[in-house]
Amino acid sequence: MAIISSKQPDPQQPDDEPQKPKQKPKQKPEPQTTPSQKNQLLETAARPDEVSRNEDGIRPQSLDDYIGQKALKEVLQIAIQAAQSRNEPLDHLLLYGPPGLGKTTMALILAQEMKVDCKITTAPALERPRDIAGLLVNAKAGDILFIDEIHRLSRVTEEILYPAMEDARLDITIGKGQSARTRSIPLQPFTLVGATTKVGALTSPLRDRFGLIQRLRFYELDELTSIILRTATVLKTEIKEPGAMEIARRARGTPRIANRLLKRVRDYVQVKASGPITEQIAGEALELFNVDPCGLDWTDRRLLSVMIENFNGGPVGLDTMAAATGEDAQTIEEVYEPYLLQIGYLQRTPRGRIATPAAWRHLGYEMPEKPTLVTLSSINDDNDQLSLM
Repeated sequence: MAIISSKQPDPQQPDDEPQKPKQKPKQKPEPQTTPSQKNQLLETAARPDEVSRNEDGIRPQSLDDYIGQKALKEVLQIAIQAAQSRNEPLDHLLLYGPPGLGKTTMALILAQEMKVDCKITTAPALERPRDIAGLLVNAKAGDILFIDEIHRLSRVTEEILYPAMEDARLDITIGKGQSARTRSIPLQPFTLVGATTKVGALTSPLRDRFGLIQRLRFYELDELTSIILRTATVLKTEIKEPGAMEIARRARGTPRIANRLLKRVRDYVQVKASGPITEQIAGEALELFNVDPCGLDWTDRRLLSVMIENFNGGPVGLDTMAAATGEDAQTIEEVYEPYLLQIGYLQRTPRGRIATPAAWRHLGYEMPEKPTLVTLSSINDDNDQLSLM
């Protein structure tokens, strides 16, 4: 059976000429990337120096520019001058206190005063031994290693720091089992600056290896006012001294909160007002952001008002407060209660939390009169009087 093709031959083309194969469309050659370009692709778009450029401008660069903490500055000035006269690095320093008081800023100032480099890291980032070992081996003589939240160091990392802090030595175990051996690597003398908000959580061996242990205190109103005026100059924002004092009054004694409130007031002025920041404008802006003259925000006032309205001021348990306000119990205990206790608006008792009379007055509530207690002596006196009659 013959198969007949439906394709007719072209009369202009000879039969013996071979057909040309179809050409595929040309593809553009892929651009070749060099190893350096591949590394750039893997890098993050925002580098740390770009992100912290504005923050670095706000931070003071020397002890003379650092406002507040007079006792701490005096101690550190003596330590710096003594170390420079002996041509030695600073002794290991432990800074503790509430967050936002300038522990990281102080570490950077120490590096600036000693003319050395400062490497900043956090304790949760040092999970493996090689993480801390790399920082110690690459440190130059006199460099400052700043570890934030140092109380969260792992046990292994903490034990590696012991010989490094005391003898400038790094002990490494090579191998396992019977073939394991210890090798000591000499290190350049360095300064470890640790920062923590919970100094009691540090182990005694680590805490005792610090030569200087200093606490940062809360700032006074005039100190915060000076900080706000300086920050406004750096941010190129016009502000009057009464306006800076109004912001400082609501900053809870913390420079970090003061700078944050200043930025929010600056935004308010650019959108809702014009001219420099005055006391009236600062008050209006902070009322809009729910920050009252005592520094209480909406949640702080909510906790106190629930205690007063629902539980007659207390005592009320922590879990009951969490259920009544919809907040987490740990958040109430660790975030909101410390400042309320500090300013005397809250008391902790074995039976629960109590709102103080100052909290009642601040929120505009009238305290109920205490009922008159009838004592046994008064009853006996009345009975005696009746019998005599």
